[in-house]
Amino acid sequence: MDEVKDLFSQRREKLKEIKDAGINPYINRFKVIHFIQSILERYSDFDNERLNDVSEVFTIAGRLITKRKHGKVIFCHIKDFTGKIQLYLRKDEFENNLFELFLKFDIGDFIGTSGKVFKTKTGELTLWVKDFKLLSKSLRPLPEKWHGLRDIEIRYRQRYLDLIANEEVKKIFVLRSRIIEKIRNFLNSMKFLEVETPMMQPIPGGAAAKPFVTHHNTLNMTLYLRIAPELYLKRLIVGGLERVYEINKSFRNEGISSEHNPEFTMLEFYMAYADYNDLMDITEKMIAFIAKEVLGTTHINYNGEEIDLSGSWRRYTLKESMIKIGGINPKIIEDKNESKKYAHDLQIPQSGKESHAKLLNEIFERVVEPKLIQPTFITDYPIEISPLAKKKEDNPELVERFEIFIGGKEIGNAYTELNDPLDQEQRFKEQLRKSTDGEDEMISIDKDYIRALEYGMPPTAGEGIGIDRLVMIMTGSTSIRDVILFPQLKD
Repeated sequence: MDEVKDLFSQRREKLKEIKDAGINPYINRFKVIHFIQSILERYSDFDNERLNDVSEVFTIAGRLITKRKHGKVIFCHIKDFTGKIQLYLRKDEFENNLFELFLKFDIGDFIGTSGKVFKTKTGELTLWVKDFKLLSKSLRPLPEKWHGLRDIEIRYRQRYLDLIANEEVKKIFVLRSRIIEKIRNFLNSMKFLEVETPMMQPIPGGAAAKPFVTHHNTLNMTLYLRIAPELYLKRLIVGGLERVYEINKSFRNEGISSEHNPEFTMLEFYMAYADYNDLMDITEKMIAFIAKEVLGTTHINYNGEEIDLSGSWRRYTLKESMIKIGGINPKIIEDKNESKKYAHDLQIPQSGKESHAKLLNEIFERVVEPKLIQPTFITDYPIEISPLAKKKEDNPELVERFEIFIGGKEIGNAYTELNDPLDQEQRFKEQLRKSTDGEDEMISIDKDYIRALEYGMPPTAGEGIGIDRLVMIMTGSTSIRDVILFPQLKD
């Protein structure tokens, strides 16, 4: 710690010297004309004979990441967001002690340079600097061995250092951006319309979860950060926007773990004249498309497992998966008392007020979900835990719903949407009754949503996919904090 303080003091002293020399260490602007990677791609295969014929002067800028002096020359590297390149400076080519000024620059400083390219004896493409400017003085030294910063606490709390120090981290967030771009491309190609719905809602709906509560002073009303955009998106289907999607934040005032962050990014899309079977087909194509476009392959490695995202994915009903994959006796599934005993053996917490359906879902998550490594759709959930989904025509105790699992994680949830306003109102009321009987989540009846359904919603299917978890799978990340730039942390 004392060493860091000493280095900080030394840099403050250098800053004073630079200012005393009449140089502004934080200039207002510098015109970048070239990116480093484009120079490398264009000229890396040239030898010096061909490079001698390149008359172009390149103007680049970046962070100083290495520096070494050899007599009257300096070799160093700078890095911009596209790559890094070596710089070469000769003392006899600079007047007014500019060469000595460069020696005062520290690792971490931003500089702008101009020059021509050549190759050193080792064959490294290098910019022969003819002019340079200090753009921004770095006062804090980068962490020791910054090129391999591994301290988890520092990485998450000071993401800027993580991005500087770990190239693989930057790649994750570049891939995240490209994944979202490809999602948009895929849905736009199917004539979906991207929309935005309220983040602050008077009634939290679309999922069973604890909301964050806020207050609007002017309107003197309580508002909730949305737990899902679902009910607003379906209002748009009623209004005639028959294919809509939104990629945006949702918020749930619940636990933090390697798979949960209270603020997370969701894709939700809704399609009129479709059912949950259509969405399974679309999902297979979309995920495979994204992987191919972003990773160049549909075969990925996650947690040491080879996963194939292409083709038709496995499909099991919830009950089938518990029997065939979980190895659970059908009697345990059918009998609530047996389910309670089995859950107790698994050390699943119980209040005694859980419905049979909720208990089965808890058992599924504990026993079956970790085994769903290859992409899998689990279908046909109990109506009790699916209040917004349409009943199966051949079994009204189940609904046309599926969840998506990849790498042992739930990635998404979808169903044929309930569009019967009378049935929907009754289910809301049943949810509300159960919540007063001890259910943990906040439940409210959205009367305006019922009113919207009363105007008529066409047969519709809707799906939500967790962007953060999808990025985890596609980048091989084992913690959601690794794919969120600024995850929520304790003080």
